[in-house]
Amino acid sequence: MERTTSVRELCEMHTHLLDKDIQILENLSKNLSLIADLNKANVFIDCPVREGKHAIVVAEESAYSVKSVYDHPVVGKFAYEAFEPAVFYVLRTGKDMFVNRALTQEGAMVQQSVVPIKGECNRVIAVLIMEKAILEEPETLNHFDRQEQQNSLVPEFIEESIFLINKQNRIVYTNPAAINLVTENCLMDCVLGDCIFEYFPSFSDILASKEEILMKEMTIGKKIFQIKKFHLGNKKSNETFIIIRDLTELRDKERELISKSVVIREIHHRVKNNLQTVASLLRLQMRIGVPKESKPHLSVSLNRVLSISSVYEIILASSHVDHVDLLELIKKIGDMIVCTEDQVRNDLSIEYMGELHSIDSDIGISVALVVNELIHNCVKHAFIEGTEGKITVCFQKDGSELEIQVMDNGIGYSPEMKTSLGLDIIRMTVENDLNGEFSIHRIKEGTLASVRFPYNR
Repeated sequence: MERTTSVRELCEMHTHLLDKDIQILENLSKNLSLIADLNKANVFIDCPVREGKHAIVVAEESAYSVKSVYDHPVVGKFAYEAFEPAVFYVLRTGKDMFVNRALTQEGAMVQQSVVPIKGECNRVIAVLIMEKAILEEPETLNHFDRQEQQNSLVPEFIEESIFLINKQNRIVYTNPAAINLVTENCLMDCVLGDCIFEYFPSFSDILASKEEILMKEMTIGKKIFQIKKFHLGNKKSNETFIIIRDLTELRDKERELISKSVVIREIHHRVKNNLQTVASLLRLQMRIGVPKESKPHLSVSLNRVLSISSVYEIILASSHVDHVDLLELIKKIGDMIVCTEDQVRNDLSIEYMGELHSIDSDIGISVALVVNELIHNCVKHAFIEGTEGKITVCFQKDGSELEIQVMDNGIGYSPEMKTSLGLDIIRMTVENDLNGEFSIHRIKEGTLASVRFPYNR
């Protein structure tokens, strides 16, 4: 007797699920027969595979009181999005889908309902599927009856190439796209009754496969195609659909995007290295000796360069070449300034508040410069020596605007204070680069500086 692969074994072989998540699925699988009998249907548990392209059936049960819609067990078989879109919709969104049509692994049309199965932190780990047979044959399949093929308009307008193959692997139907495909790739006319292997010898493995439904990507000549194979719901006809989609242009665009991404990343890398070189020159100048009154100015310039460099460091450390995490950027700049100041005093602390938010890298450079100046002003001017100082940086999205606030519990800002280069840099950057507004005023305990600018992303 053939051994059945368990839920745990299938999950461990094909998914990224944690042990606690697998335990949830094991417990649920024990009740599948009860659910199947209650609904008089076939029920399944499907999990997304590691690669994320398909799902795999890890458990199944059928009702005792009605005939199963499947002739053979499907545990361990893959489910494809092209045939079961509801399954993948629920996996991505966590929302229920009821009374959908789907194509089974055996090529039969069924009525399908899908609900999410959630693990820890409310994360969707799998789906529970209920399927019932559709008694009447779908009208779309009737269109492919050989006597009515020429009257069917739908396949004529489909961009994919459609071949209907009989059990002798001979072509009994083609749509215009299929005829054009044969003409362009094989340099011959497509004739009904010819063996499909005369045009596509590489299809032999696909048609020989025992899988009722198969989806595969293949290279034929200089082009890349997605091949879908499935049998008609009518078992007596023993005919097979081959649907071919040309992916060449899509893959070329993907390669082009990857190439551009590599170039942009290389540019970011070089800019970061150049900024680090400037920072090293400033440090060297400070070490070999400068007038005492000049050293603070060099230190301020050094922090400005390093703040801009931080944007590129974060970009290069992430998978995105055009976005930067705002919280990570602000934290990197703030910690750098406070740690530098801690060499003289160690009574300063800084706190960050705000949800994870991604901003465009070009905006990130302006934000980095502004945040550097705001925190630097707090460190240099807000606190009396010998007192404990606290700086709070928070940011939030307010409709179509992004607001960044820097607060301190220091002596408080006075409008009569002489304007500084740092405040001038902030105002010019906010108004000219970010098209926003900057304000600074005294609060009950210290100073509040606020930057608001439009950001719709």
